[in-house]
Amino acid sequence: MTEDLVTENEQGQEDELFEHYRFTADPGQDLLRIDKFLLDRIPNTSRNKIQVAARNGNVLVNGIVVKQNYRIKPHDVVSIVMPFPVREIELIAQNIPIDIVYEDDELIIVNKSVNMVVHPGYGNYSGTLLNALIYHFSELPSMPKNYYGRPGLVHRIDKNTSGVLLVAKTEDALTHLAKQFYDKTTERTYWALVWGDVKEDGTVNKNVGRSIKNRKIMAVFPEGDLGKHAVTHYTVLKKYGWVTLLECRLETGRTHQIRVHLQSIGHPLFNDPEYGGNKLMRGPNNVGYKKFIDDCFELLPGQALHAKTLGFIHPVKKTKMSFSSSLNDGMETLIERWEKYTIEN
Repeated sequence: MTEDLVTENEQGQEDELFEHYRFTADPGQDLLRIDKFLLDRIPNTSRNKIQVAARNGNVLVNGIVVKQNYRIKPHDVVSIVMPFPVREIELIAQNIPIDIVYEDDELIIVNKSVNMVVHPGYGNYSGTLLNALIYHFSELPSMPKNYYGRPGLVHRIDKNTSGVLLVAKTEDALTHLAKQFYDKTTERTYWALVWGDVKEDGTVNKNVGRSIKNRKIMAVFPEGDLGKHAVTHYTVLKKYGWVTLLECRLETGRTHQIRVHLQSIGHPLFNDPEYGGNKLMRGPNNVGYKKFIDDCFELLPGQALHAKTLGFIHPVKKTKMSFSSSLNDGMETLIERWEKYTIEN
């Protein structure tokens, strides 16, 4: 039996818990260690995997975290929860080029291209990053620790957002890495080109949740009301008069967090179709400038946002790892055009 402990949003966010298994002990259940109890009930598992899950706080009894030596009693309700959703869609291997930044036996870092969906969804079962990774994994000599033979998605970025993305290659690595995202111990920065002259560095601390008026997008809400806690820190990298290049650092990982947070303070991302950035918002009202903006819009299929850096602790080596990714061609050209426009005007 599987069900979401927290309703999963369309992006499958990393700071929510999802129930993967639930079992209820019989009325006549003898006292039995929980690892032995689960070993007989979960397919394709091992006692070591169950103990790792318990040490990471992923095993609950009657809604409370227990240790691996807990003894099951009659009527106990046992749940296995993870910070990632149950993977239900059968993935198809496809030979799609991917930019691999780093890879070892436990994980893989890729620089996701713009306009690429990360994970298959209903009505969209092919052409995704995970389809490409399945093919890549099938070409490797062996993956002895990958119990299910498929990539483990630790976090996601939007279709039209490019940049560094972390994927686990083993179930143990997935558990460890997903917990780091859940505990908010990872370090992530994004580069965003936004409308308007951002005067100084700042922080947006506003709840984010599904919009009441349009369920396809997100909205900000007063803290303690609707939505979930979300924090984005931003630093001004370069001012171009009518637009500003920002570096954004995430404390939380809500769907569309950077996009809706910056829109809420009057600085939507350049060319963001969902949050109003795909129209001329700042600058002179003349034909030449309008032509310049239209030409800039043509460089990107959507918002000017790039996942620039990612830092985390390696699940096996226990050392800190940090990775940086180069901008996609469209965003790099976009910034170059604004540099030139600023100098000439």
